[in-house]
Amino acid sequence: MDNEIQLISDGDGLAVIGDPMAVERFLISEGLPSKDLGLHRLGPALGRAAGVAQAGSEIAAHSGRWMKLTEESARAASKLPLVTNSSSGNVHAALRAPNGQFAKNLQFVKGGPGAFLSNPALLAGAAGLMAQLAMQQAMDDITDYLATIDEKIDDVLRAQKDAVLADMVGVGFVIEEAMTIREQVGRVSEVTWSKVQATSTTIARTQAYALRQLDALAEKLERKTKIGDLAKAAKEAEAKTQEWLAVLARCFQLQDAIAVLELDRVLDTSPGELDEHRLGLKTARQNRLELISRCTERLMARMGAAADRANTKVLLNPMDSPAVVQASNHVSTAVVDFHGRLGIEGARQSSEARRWADAAKEVRDKALETGADGVGAARRLGNETLGRAKSATGKLSNRIAQRALRRRGDDEQD
Repeated sequence: MDNEIQLISDGDGLAVIGDPMAVERFLISEGLPSKDLGLHRLGPALGRAAGVAQAGSEIAAHSGRWMKLTEESARAASKLPLVTNSSSGNVHAALRAPNGQFAKNLQFVKGGPGAFLSNPALLAGAAGLMAQLAMQQAMDDITDYLATIDEKIDDVLRAQKDAVLADMVGVGFVIEEAMTIREQVGRVSEVTWSKVQATSTTIARTQAYALRQLDALAEKLERKTKIGDLAKAAKEAEAKTQEWLAVLARCFQLQDAIAVLELDRVLDTSPGELDEHRLGLKTARQNRLELISRCTERLMARMGAAADRANTKVLLNPMDSPAVVQASNHVSTAVVDFHGRLGIEGARQSSEARRWADAAKEVRDKALETGADGVGAARRLGNETLGRAKSATGKLSNRIAQRALRRRGDDEQD
């Protein structure tokens, strides 16, 4: 048993469970940073559950460490014979290393009657702890995101006069207080839970409000036909998008915090339902991510379409057209960064503003290359971007063509 470790992966993280020294040797051999899984928290709750009388002694004999499923930890897990659990969807394995070394020659060990992973209640409890740590890691990532995008973003949120956002700020204080008490006490009591159990409605209302605001920005872009109006709408979207993304990020962070508290409460009151509850929370979380993804991707698509329209009108609008493209790129960058922090996969294609000089050069080059046909070429381009200046464009192109012909004549005489 001294050289045996057991692993669980839920797609978000990897837990290593076993004898404390064996766990430490494995993590050192793979160079993986980790956090305490908090197995000791399962003892009191599972000890009261029917059929788990020996939970306390099994937990006491094991150490558990958790790490986020990064490229490095996934590479380590890929070396191991992980087996999928048909009921929970998690994958797990038990390993024994000869001579106490885990760097190579790992051997698969089928869990016996005393193995930690053979106890369904302990396995479900460990999976619940892993889900909590994964969500807490996501919460930390969002905290870093909010600090990075704007050091004053917290002031922006607190200064909102809108009642919906004001309610969210108040709920945030309540949830943060509950998380602090949980950290000190080690559990979520009935009193603590009573303070936060109704807060999810407020957060959901705030999230819906922020999504509607982003949709409104996208719809306004679609309605504008004149480049000047489009530029104003694009600049407004550029200014407002980051704020509403911050609101969505804060909502998501608070929803994860409620889920962490909720899992603690279920573990304390109905440990037999912990795994089903964990899977339900995971599904609900994924649904929220997909909803946010659809809304923000719509905004990026509208901004991209606006940039494309602006690029076709660059000759008549040398200031507004590049401004639209620049706003589109800034919004896309903000959304992609936001997606990365929330774990939403996606791609971004940057638009490049078409310089007025490049567009004008095209007219000149066509006229020089085709001579008299250049008048027609310029006139065709004028139908799109210089409709109100057809006469002037024709005269200008004719003079350019005549100069080109004279220049060619001079070259031939030389």
